[in-house]
Amino acid sequence: MKNPIRLGLLSLCLLIGAPSLMAADIHVKDGELIQDAVNKAEPGDVVLIYPGTYKESVYIDKDNITLRGVVEDGKWPVMEGEGKRNDAILYSGNNFTVEWLTITHYKGNAIMGQSGNNFTIRYNRVIDTGVYGIFPQFGKNGLIEYNVLSGIEDAAIYVGMCDNVDVRHNEVFDNVAGIEIENTRHALVENNYAHDNTAGLLVFITPGLPIKTTYDVILRNNFVVNNNTANFGAPGSIVSKVPRGIGIVVMAADDVIVEGNIVSGNKTAGIVITDLAFITDISSDPESEPNPDRLVFLDNLMFDNGADPIAEVKALMLTQFSRSGPDILATPGSAQEADNCIINRERYTSFGVKKWSECERKSTADVLSYLIPGGAPNEPVTETNRTKLLYQGICAGCHAYNLRMIGPPTLTVQALYRNDAQGIADYIAEPHKVRPDYPAMPSQGHLSPELRKEVAEYMLKVTK
Repeated sequence: MKNPIRLGLLSLCLLIGAPSLMAADIHVKDGELIQDAVNKAEPGDVVLIYPGTYKESVYIDKDNITLRGVVEDGKWPVMEGEGKRNDAILYSGNNFTVEWLTITHYKGNAIMGQSGNNFTIRYNRVIDTGVYGIFPQFGKNGLIEYNVLSGIEDAAIYVGMCDNVDVRHNEVFDNVAGIEIENTRHALVENNYAHDNTAGLLVFITPGLPIKTTYDVILRNNFVVNNNTANFGAPGSIVSKVPRGIGIVVMAADDVIVEGNIVSGNKTAGIVITDLAFITDISSDPESEPNPDRLVFLDNLMFDNGADPIAEVKALMLTQFSRSGPDILATPGSAQEADNCIINRERYTSFGVKKWSECERKSTADVLSYLIPGGAPNEPVTETNRTKLLYQGICAGCHAYNLRMIGPPTLTVQALYRNDAQGIADYIAEPHKVRPDYPAMPSQGHLSPELRKEVAEYMLKVTK
């Protein structure tokens, strides 16, 4: 039986083939290419990567593929970007797993997902991989666990425009943002250790993306301490505007529950709740509701926060005759109404939560996971919707409509190219660094020339 049309990593073309009757192990030894093994793999196969150094980028646009590092006598397989390769692993196949790899010195991302559902990313070590460490985008039903990430100039773990994701048991340190949940719904972030970042945990809405909401997020039992690293994000990027010294940021997201976290030693504030004006322009996307609503703060252990707050926070605290920053800060006008609730508020130094009600809910013990039993169905891809899905799954995560993200805004691209769709199509096949203030773009050369032209034409017509 032939496979249906599906969204591929960078190809998004019509793939026709027969799945293997029996899964196989494909072995990759030092001196060989992981990509060659992936090219041979059939759905269900496991690519076993033995200790060695692998200097390549790997693209996976097949379903049911596992990349598994083999650790022998303490020696790991290492994917080495040498400071010149953009991405280590890019996948769009469904039911993809990557585990037990060390990934280092890439310029863009360590592991990036583009529309693949039912992904598992675990037991990896990610060091100094540029913009993002682990970056699933536009996917459903994912598990990110037991990874260790450091040295990332944006977010170590960045879950963008996804649904039903569990992020648990990871350690993130020496990054700008530790773990960021952005324009994502139904996410559980628990038992992570976020320390020595600029900010530890972030739950955001970023305007200008196809998905306009973030809601139903639980931050539970995380250890969020000493996130005081100076912000070294790319100048002009959204994350570069996040003040140093914050444990948790909730910006414009709704229905967020914060429970059982240890939040300590963050010099500006333990937790900041704010609207889109915190680091963006509220008017930039009228479809993104700017205020955080229906927040639930249950028991958390917070102490020794706010010892050296930034000037703006210090000015707010002086209105309460306090020179130190707070455990909890709700910025003026953002989240101070009674549809938000908190229990045991007297335990915390706080600002802006006086109107919050007492929570009726006392625990999230009824929520064990947000993963979908049986997995998420594959996204149906047709001749009529494939270009839109390609734009949303690959382009929009880096090019918001009118705000700078990793790449220039779509509006800027439209102004530069005007009606030259072929120019965009040629560039994305063989991108090169044009502007010093943006990282290099990964090649989209696996797209067929026809699809490159189609998505370029779509990008030039996008209006929001």
